[in-house]
Amino acid sequence: MGLGLGLNLLLLLAMVATNILSLYHLSSSQNPTSSLSPPPPVPDYLIHQLSTIRATINHLTRLRSSSSSSSSSSSSSTTTPPPPPPSELLLYAHLSPIGSACRDNPSLLHRFMNYTPFSLCPSDQSLAESLVLRGCHPLPRRRCFDPTPRSPPSSLPTSPFPSSLPDSAVLWTPYSCKSFSCLVRNDNLGFNLKLESTKFSSYKTFLDLPISQLFQYAMNSSSVLRLAIDVGGGTGTFAARMKQHNVTVITTTMNLGAPYSETAALRGVVPLHIPLQQRFPVFDGVVDLVRCGHGINRWIPTVALEFLLYDVDRVLRGGGFLWLDHFFCKLPDLEKVYGPLIGRLGYKRLRWATGNKTDSKNGEVYLTALLQKPWK
Repeated sequence: MGLGLGLNLLLLLAMVATNILSLYHLSSSQNPTSSLSPPPPVPDYLIHQLSTIRATINHLTRLRSSSSSSSSSSSSSTTTPPPPPPSELLLYAHLSPIGSACRDNPSLLHRFMNYTPFSLCPSDQSLAESLVLRGCHPLPRRRCFDPTPRSPPSSLPTSPFPSSLPDSAVLWTPYSCKSFSCLVRNDNLGFNLKLESTKFSSYKTFLDLPISQLFQYAMNSSSVLRLAIDVGGGTGTFAARMKQHNVTVITTTMNLGAPYSETAALRGVVPLHIPLQQRFPVFDGVVDLVRCGHGINRWIPTVALEFLLYDVDRVLRGGGFLWLDHFFCKLPDLEKVYGPLIGRLGYKRLRWATGNKTDSKNGEVYLTALLQKPWK
């Protein structure tokens, strides 16, 4: 494309130069005072320049035509048609619509649906999560058998806070760690169940909200807690703690480098494998509480966060609660962006506590807020 544009410019300049020289020759050959006198001879240098320009124009014209033909032939020879979609994808597309975000990632989608029907599914968990994070959710169904651990444990934990979790209950192939003991070394991941058992039980800082205090707020508001969603709940610690109070909590989580969903399930709580940008697969106005954990923070684009909060409003019943647990952002952003954004919901503030994020070098602060949805 750059070569063709350059040739066009050279052609234009050459033609302009030819016209200028021709006009100069004509104007110099006219003599208004003596029309009968013979015209003066054309200087040799002008004839030479005109010949040179004409030759240049002819050369550039031939070069341009050859360049365009060669580029078209080379593009036609190098461009190969894309491979056809897998047969399983074509079959499923007749049964159920495929989301536009899935169609926007055809190479990943084709790899995901390129499998042998009625046999073991390929080990492609990372591929599936790549599609989900790109908005391809729900994923198309497949007609294959999901692999299971070859030596399952003889029994599963009955307590949501067991002393240990069985390694044999997890397929470790997609993960760098190959055991729960490896994951426990990092306390921040949520796999140290001894440490997790201390959460939500008491105040450690004024930003904490123990479950006993949460139930007190509900009782003072003449409300009840029976059904809840924990957004970005990791290994399901909040759901496990609320299970001890006969509250059913669904935990949204993703397996980003570790078996978060498997761990939540081993603790007896329901993991919902959906990304943050996904609409909650829950009907309108049926949930008593939505908790947004540490994963909901300033790194989420403001508009995406706004859509998330209004989807929370959709699933909450009148009198239900929104709990922002340790939401962090910069202090000016809290005052100018996030505070007004949350305020537009029109919820009643039952608790609004802020404090410095001590491990931050960017002047970030924490916000813990418990808000009640009004009856509309």
